[in-house]
Amino acid sequence: MEPFRVLSGQAAPLLQANIDTDVIIRIERLTAADQTQLGNYALEALRYQADGRENPDFILNQPRFRNAPILLAGPNFGCGSSREGAVTALLGRGIRSVIAPSFGDIFYNNCFQNGLLPVRLDEAEIEAMAREIEASDQPVRVDLVDLEITTPLGRRLAFAIDPQQRAGLLAGLDDIGQTLLARADIVAWQDRDRLARPWVWRKTEANLA
Repeated sequence: MEPFRVLSGQAAPLLQANIDTDVIIRIERLTAADQTQLGNYALEALRYQADGRENPDFILNQPRFRNAPILLAGPNFGCGSSREGAVTALLGRGIRSVIAPSFGDIFYNNCFQNGLLPVRLDEAEIEAMAREIEASDQPVRVDLVDLEITTPLGRRLAFAIDPQQRAGLLAGLDDIGQTLLARADIVAWQDRDRLARPWVWRKTEANLA
């Protein structure tokens, strides 16, 4: 996956609470659509009206925010089902970071497996940032290296990320990729264990064959 270090761009304020994964990507899109095209259907329940036309009031349909790489969200963003396609759809839409007071747990963890940075920030700070965005066309800067966000008016807001999850995003590695960094140690342990417990490996290797 693409490493994440520093991202600068427009941040679209979508401060609605409890936007769940079914709103982010409908289930039928995961079973019928080309998975590389999920970005076309991201947030379609909000982006389109009943007649299929774009909703002009929806923030991501407005010219300034149509290609925004950062989303400001309300509490409990990504709640609901565990579908990983919700993250894939947002990435396909060009969104690389979501800043919210809280996230659905599974969605939050799926972000780190796919290269999207979820940032937990106090709700009052997000609302203040949304007001700055409304008053200024300056970008928001999300810095995973220094663990800080720079608002349109230049305020710097610190945030916290689990060190292992941060390391994975910086390197562009999911959990499996990070585990394989220790391949030499894993192979060495396997070789030692084959000598110490050969009966275990005979059974395992027979099953694999």
